[in-house]
Amino acid sequence: MKSKLKYIGLALPGLIAPTLLFAQETATAVPEPVPFIDSGNTAWMIVATALVMLMTIPGLALFYGGLVRQKNILNILMQCFILTAVITLEWVFFGYSLSFGSSTGALAPFIGGFDWAFLNGIGINDVSPYYISQATARIPHLLFVLFQCMFAVITPALIIGAYAERIKFRGFLIFSVLWAIFVYNPVAHWVWSADGWLYKMGALDFAGGTVVHINAGIAALVMTLMIGTRRNYNNHPTAPHNIPLVVIGAALLWFGWFGFNAGSGLAADGLAISAFLSTHLATATAAFTWALLDWSINRKPTVIGICTGAVAGLVAITPAAGFVGVLGAVVIGVLVAVACFFMVSVVKHKFGYDDSLDAFGVHGIGGIIGALATGLLATPAIQSSYSGLFYGNPKQLWIQLIATVSTIVFSGVMTFVLFKIVDKLFGIRANQKEEIAGLDISQHNEMAYAEND
Repeated sequence: MKSKLKYIGLALPGLIAPTLLFAQETATAVPEPVPFIDSGNTAWMIVATALVMLMTIPGLALFYGGLVRQKNILNILMQCFILTAVITLEWVFFGYSLSFGSSTGALAPFIGGFDWAFLNGIGINDVSPYYISQATARIPHLLFVLFQCMFAVITPALIIGAYAERIKFRGFLIFSVLWAIFVYNPVAHWVWSADGWLYKMGALDFAGGTVVHINAGIAALVMTLMIGTRRNYNNHPTAPHNIPLVVIGAALLWFGWFGFNAGSGLAADGLAISAFLSTHLATATAAFTWALLDWSINRKPTVIGICTGAVAGLVAITPAAGFVGVLGAVVIGVLVAVACFFMVSVVKHKFGYDDSLDAFGVHGIGGIIGALATGLLATPAIQSSYSGLFYGNPKQLWIQLIATVSTIVFSGVMTFVLFKIVDKLFGIRANQKEEIAGLDISQHNEMAYAEND
């Protein structure tokens, strides 16, 4: 018996070793799970895409439209509507490829190529190569294209708020298309494409604080300074012609923004819910904070004020929505309300620039606060791979600062150049007669409200 046991004991290592080696080779030979299209993720992302479109038309159109004078509302609605059409075409033709495609050589970190122009090579059953988590279930590539299209549409539309009531429609349209091509697409590539230099650096922008809001906000400031103030702006301050429309527009923006932020997780999962909660909480905090500021400083809480505060909160939480928790969302809501209130009520009037609908004061400043706050407040409790200064990673704040400054400089310089070119060739500023008559009549030959007989 002992001899048999001894034999078996001597023989087992020789039998087990090859078996273990074979098992190890088998384990390493097993391929990683193949990504597939998940119906739940796809259904959610279809809804999220529709919600983001809702933000431009009718959300932003009504929000901006109610803030201008009666004689210019159709011009605002038309600007938002035509951008939804023309930027969609630009995006499908080559914008998506430039933003998310790959190029070679020195251009690769800065702009994509034309491999996906006209969505060439993207089949209806292809799985999107872009995803947030490591889960293998993803969405159709075409759905990702369409989701990102809505971001490309709303970004130049945000700039409308800077030059409202004084821009020629032809100049506006040409400038907006060129801006989308030469400013939006490169910045989107920098931050969101796997080839982008800011992406590789580790810049965090969950849903567009840098790509959308800082980008558009800085362009808005440049446009405001270059196009000049409205006629008699300093002597006769203009009042919103229809505050109920502003409320409806702001409410639709708040509603649609859930697709904007929660959808940017690209899946129906816990991260989407966290981004949803952070978005709602920061917005509610900012709206309430703005109302309190209005109440204490101006003696009365205003409807325009609470709507503006809500939009500021939406803007600031956008880059951070997928990285911060409840405390971070509340802090961001308070910070952005105070900062934007100060910009809109004090700084703008002190320096006299006519940011008509506060595109820079809300989107530019709000985007900057959100981007930098992400570098401070990102917590590994939401996504374990990411943390900010307050959670032991000071490097992230530095990266966020680089991304913010780079976007400010690039957007500012390119907007200046494009303005000069378009103004020289086609004209941008409406003349005095057109502006006095109103852009609805002078640019579209229509009136929003029929006169009584």
